[in-house]
Amino acid sequence: MHQDIVPLCAADIQDQLKKRFAYLSGGRGQDGSPVITFPDYPAFSEIPDKEFQNVMTYLTSIPSLQDAGIGFILVIDRRRDKWTSVKASVLRIAASFPANLQLVLVLRPTGFFQRTLSDIAFKFNRDDFKMKVPVIMLSSVPDLHGYIDKSQLTEDLGGTLDYCHSRWLCQRTAIESFALMVKHTAQMLQSFGTELAETELPNDVQSTSSVLCAHTEKKDKAKEDLRLALKEGHSVLESLGELQAEGSEPGVNQDQLDNQATVQRLLAQLNETEAAFDEFWAKHQQKLEQCLQLRHFEQGFREVKAILDAVCQKIATFTDIGNSLAHVEHLLRDLASFEEKSGVSVERARALSLDGEQLIENKHYAVDSIRPKCQELRHLCDQFSAEIVRRRGLLSKSLELHRRLETSLKWCDEGIYLLASQPVDKCQSQDGAEAALQEIEKFLETSAENKIQELNTIYKEYESILNQDLMEHVRKVFQKQASMEEVFHRRQASLKKLAARQTRPVQPVAPRPEALAKSPCPSPGIRRGSENSSSEGGALRRGPYRRAKSEISESRQGRGSAGEEEESLAILRRHVMSELLDTERAYVEELLCVLEGYAAEMDNPLMAHLLSTGLHNKKDVLFGNMEEIYHFHNRIFLRELENYIDCPELVGRCFLERMEDFQIYEKYCQNKPRSESLWRQCSDCPFFQECQRKLDHKLSLDSYLLKPVQRITKYQLLLKEMLKYSKNCEGAEDLQEALSSILGILKAVNDSMHLIAITGYDGNLGDLGKLLMQGSFSVWTDHKRGHTKVKELARFKPMQRHLFLHEKAVLFCKKREENGEGYEKAPSYSYKQSLNMAAVGITENVKGDAKKFEIWYNAREEVYIVQAPTPEIKAAWVNEIRKVLTSQLQACREASQHRALEQSQSLPLPAPTSTSPSRGNSRNLKKLEERKTDPLSLEGYVSSAPLPKPPEKGKGWSKTSHSLEAPEDDGGWSSAEEQVNSSDAEEDGGLGLKKLVPGKYTVVADHEKGGPDALVVRSGDVVELVQQGDEGLWYVRDPTTGKEGWVPASSLSVQLGPSGSAQCLSSSESSPGSAVLSNSSSCSEGGQAPFSDLQG
Repeated sequence: MHQDIVPLCAADIQDQLKKRFAYLSGGRGQDGSPVITFPDYPAFSEIPDKEFQNVMTYLTSIPSLQDAGIGFILVIDRRRDKWTSVKASVLRIAASFPANLQLVLVLRPTGFFQRTLSDIAFKFNRDDFKMKVPVIMLSSVPDLHGYIDKSQLTEDLGGTLDYCHSRWLCQRTAIESFALMVKHTAQMLQSFGTELAETELPNDVQSTSSVLCAHTEKKDKAKEDLRLALKEGHSVLESLGELQAEGSEPGVNQDQLDNQATVQRLLAQLNETEAAFDEFWAKHQQKLEQCLQLRHFEQGFREVKAILDAVCQKIATFTDIGNSLAHVEHLLRDLASFEEKSGVSVERARALSLDGEQLIENKHYAVDSIRPKCQELRHLCDQFSAEIVRRRGLLSKSLELHRRLETSLKWCDEGIYLLASQPVDKCQSQDGAEAALQEIEKFLETSAENKIQELNTIYKEYESILNQDLMEHVRKVFQKQASMEEVFHRRQASLKKLAARQTRPVQPVAPRPEALAKSPCPSPGIRRGSENSSSEGGALRRGPYRRAKSEISESRQGRGSAGEEEESLAILRRHVMSELLDTERAYVEELLCVLEGYAAEMDNPLMAHLLSTGLHNKKDVLFGNMEEIYHFHNRIFLRELENYIDCPELVGRCFLERMEDFQIYEKYCQNKPRSESLWRQCSDCPFFQECQRKLDHKLSLDSYLLKPVQRITKYQLLLKEMLKYSKNCEGAEDLQEALSSILGILKAVNDSMHLIAITGYDGNLGDLGKLLMQGSFSVWTDHKRGHTKVKELARFKPMQRHLFLHEKAVLFCKKREENGEGYEKAPSYSYKQSLNMAAVGITENVKGDAKKFEIWYNAREEVYIVQAPTPEIKAAWVNEIRKVLTSQLQACREASQHRALEQSQSLPLPAPTSTSPSRGNSRNLKKLEERKTDPLSLEGYVSSAPLPKPPEKGKGWSKTSHSLEAPEDDGGWSSAEEQVNSSDAEEDGGLGLKKLVPGKYTVVADHEKGGPDALVVRSGDVVELVQQGDEGLWYVRDPTTGKEGWVPASSLSVQLGPSGSAQCLSSSESSPGSAVLSNSSSCSEGGQAPFSDLQG
């Protein structure tokens, strides 16, 4: 009975097939009929009809239509069953079999009773079986072989056909799974192809790129599915081939051949589908890529066209042709700069046009849209180039004209100078007149190459650039030239008359001043004065050149031809002022742009997701005090600069009034290395890219962070330019002072940048006071302590050290160059040692080298020979160190006076000092030691002890010893020359007393207070040393007044003698009562006084 059953898959009825109550072994009958075997299955009658029908339907659907059309042979094995079951099975199979039946072979039961029963029952029921299906009852397996060959039967039926039900089931599942995969893949590719075909091309770059990326991803996924399907198909085909190779018989199973053919057919179908898809995708991808190229071209075209339109509008505003030579040169530089900046855009436009031409050559689908745009771009570029050439031609013409005018004016000025410089008295003689006449004739010979020949010719030749002002200027120059020539001709005629006269002794009379009367250089006032003169000599008498130049200078205040130079200078001043204001406004706008576009956005919650973790709470590090700089320039400095628009020569006052405010740049520059380091770490952060995109900036943030550094250095250039054009103006001194102040700020900024690069210093550099100077030197050491050999070798092996001079210490550092970019390339300085300025002295001159000086420490226990790069640098350092030591000496003196005054009010007065050197000196030393008073001033002794008695009259110069135990040679004073040059003094002097130098001394500090025997002196007075007293007091005489008295030795400085050694001052509390006069400067209190003592 045939029924239309929907085709099933093995995976759908896998559990039913596993029961194996029927199977398709692959065997064939003699006519090729497929054989379905029903093995002995005891529970056959219990199988539900639905399951039985599904299995029958599936098994009959496997063979090809051709084989199935012949009909199936059923082999029913019931050798172990009963006849009743045989009958029921046959009838059930016949009733439910969904395909054609050719033959039913039944192996009847083998038991004697069942066999007999089956024979009898089959005879009686033969007609029933004939009516349903053709059934043949077989008694044994050999009988079955008569109908079906043994090679087409499985082993359980006595055949040789290799069959495994589980393996067959796996094969069927794999083949059907592959077929299903092929079907789904084909459907997916068909759907994807439809989607691609229906996609509309976007109108912008971003959307086109997104579509291309999305389609490419889908294509890659489809290709991956194809690859997996092909891999699966080849795997199934390979497994089928292996099974065939393992077969025990040389015969080929027809079902296996059919399975292989099915898989191969599916693989071929996949390959065809892939090839068709690849071809379709190639066309679609080409179209999308061409669309993307077109969108890029259109976007570039819009951008470039907008830029070129702006450039053309900008160049259309360049109508000025200049009013002086300097102005035209400036306009030409501006034009060249504009051309250079605009050249980038023009080159981009030309490159874009070439890209469009390339698209056309590559057969782009939008040729009709690309070609007109390329033509328009070329037209704009050619138009720009032509306009630049036209403008340059006009400015070149203007430059040529102004050069001719300048040449003519210079020629006229030289002529006026020549006339003014000819001596009047010498022109009265025939030889003098002839010499003057030759000078004039020689000068007039240069007129052809210097003067303007024809005014109308000039007007015609430069018609394209002449405006009303320029024509007036040309006319004035021509008039001045004509007037000067007229003066020359008059002078020439006068000199010819003088040269033609006979020589006779006459008194010289000054010539008439007509030569100067009509000179075009002086102002109208001068001409009027000349017309009233009666002789030529009256105008040239008493320094003719000086008076003429003075009158010329005065005449420049007017609008005469000679005033053109001053007018040119005024124009240049206005131009510099305009540049100062324009750049200042641009600078303020750029700072505001950075603060609003970057700094403020770092606090914007909407932008927080773009910030990297390294930027959190780092706004102050990245931007420093830029906001403070912006407010200063926007609220104060820019507004004050605008007040000087009409008087630019006075702008120096504006800088001077705000010079202290410029100190904010030092803080910004000191933070710059930290800012640079943070930028390098986070420059790729999306936050900066988004901010730059919003601001439409071409440059990244680091370029704008450099603006304050560039701006503070720009001011000095602008001030130099303004000063250059304001030499004789009212504000020239202010400009010079402002320039010096700005340069001082730049130096301070530079010094601070070096200072923050010091590494390895444990203390606080701020405690050392203000940084005064810094620089690199070669340094030799010569210390008393240490091994002798090391000391000797040190003299020949200089160390390269970078010195930092502070108010309270000098630091020795080693310079280390760093590798890197930007601020990372700046050097660093490794701290080596420092010297307290309270214990430092200097020797200004070292024999053999004008670039060397000595810095010695602690009474020459440590000596550092320093060699500067140039003598000028050495002089600057020595002067600065001298200032520091002098100021510290004054500070020590004031501190000592203050302490002595305080202690005198709280301590009992000591007994009067004896005149005995031993008793008085030792007692005073003890008092000083107990109270720690400073022996550098006379005031320290007033409350504690009376002054020593004055020396007896007529005994001349003498000294008192300081200790009975100390011999005179050891406790005396050494001269300046001995201190510098004597190696013995270095070894034996130590901290001992020095030899006294008789002679005259200069007072370096005022002294007014003291006892009755004290001498009142003023700084700068010259005194003569009479006697050395105790505890640092000297008895001196004032040669101008004849008065004598005691003064502190520390207040005196030896005058220069024949030795030529420089004067210096040194004092040390380690040897009380002594003051060293040498060619070195030092202030020491106990060898190494702490900074707190100096601060009072």
